Order: sequence, then C-alpha cells, then structure tokens
Amino acid sequence: MSEPLRVVVLVSGSGTNLQALLDAASDPSYPVSVVAVGADRDAIEGLARAERAGIPTFVHRVPDFETREAWDEALTASVSSFEPDLVVSAGFMKLVGDAFLSRYAGRFLNTHPALSPSFPGMHGPADALAYGVKVSGCTLFVVDSGVDTGPIVAQAAVPVLDGDSAESLHERIKTSERAMLVEAVGRIAREGFSVDGRVVRFGR
Repeated sequence: MSEPLRVVVLVSGSGTNLQALLDAASDPSYPVSVVAVGADRDAIEGLARAERAGIPTFVHRVPDFETREAWDEALTASVSSFEPDLVVSAGFMKLVGDAFLSRYAGRFLNTHPALSPSFPGMHGPADALAYGVKVSGCTLFVVDSGVDTGPIVAQAAVPVLDGDSAESLHERIKTSERAMLVEAVGRIAREGFSVDGRVVRFGR
C-alpha cells in the first residue's frame, strides 16, 4: 500500500471541516494523514481538535509580524517543515501571499459556501439568498491570487428552501461542504489530480 497523502490543514475558527477530515482519516482505508494544523489565531476550537487528536499545531498571528510578507514567509516555512503533499484551508480567514502561493501552487485547496463563480467573498450564502437563487451550494477550488476565483475541484448543490435565512442555508451548505471535502481529498489521495488552465482533472 502506498504512503498516505500528507495534508496540512489551516484553520481560523471551530474547525468542523478539519474534524471531518480527521474522522475520515481515522479509517485505515482513507489514504490521507493530517500531519499538522496551523492557525492565525490562538485558543480556537480548531487547534483544540488537532491537539486532542495528537496532531502538531502552529500559530502565526498577523499582528505579530512587521509586514504581511513576513507573516506569509513564516506561514510558508512552518507549513513546509511538515512536507505536505497538499494544504487545505478549512475556514482559514486570511489571504496568503506570493511566497505561499508560489510554494504551493496547484496544491493549496479552499472551500467556498456558494457555487463559484457566483457570490464570491465573505457573504456567499447571504448574497445567494438576496439574489433569489433556488439552488446554492459549495465549491472546492485550487487557490490562486484572486478571491474564490481558482480552478474548481468539486462542487455540491444545496437547494434554497422557502423561509431560509442566511444562517439556515449556510448550515446546510456546511454539511454538504464537509462531505464534498472528504470525498475530494480522498480521491486526490487515490488518483492524483492535475490543473490545466481552469480545468481540474483527477488521475495521475
């Protein structure tokens, strides 16, 4: 059996997507190992989840650095020390810079609670609801220098229900998001993937 895919997960909050990956990785048939968890904030549940699972953690807070570039370089160095095959942003609320993007181009994934390219940014579910769409969902994408603009790895549709609030819609999207992330990362581990322009293809 080949070695599991080494994944570093970046978090900023409760870490429910991280927990979904940890739960999946506890099954020997899921070929993924979460080797470290990084954060931009102290004392968050995402870090506590990693510590309970015995996974190394590190924290780099932007205010602790003289420049955003210095923060980005420190983040890149810490992630690289764990030699990941893939980096997953799981609710990581900071945009990385050139150092990180150049080091992990094509190997840094993020989720977004809308069906890209619609409704990018911080308020995807609320924006979708305000627009009146009947179907929303979530997107897993390869991070580039834009905001939620990278090549799409996977998507899942979530119906908008009568009476939905932004919060209720977002909660249902998050449930689908966790399942999508676990399935896609497992598939990447088994099959590999490549990025050709805007098209992501599974397979080696």
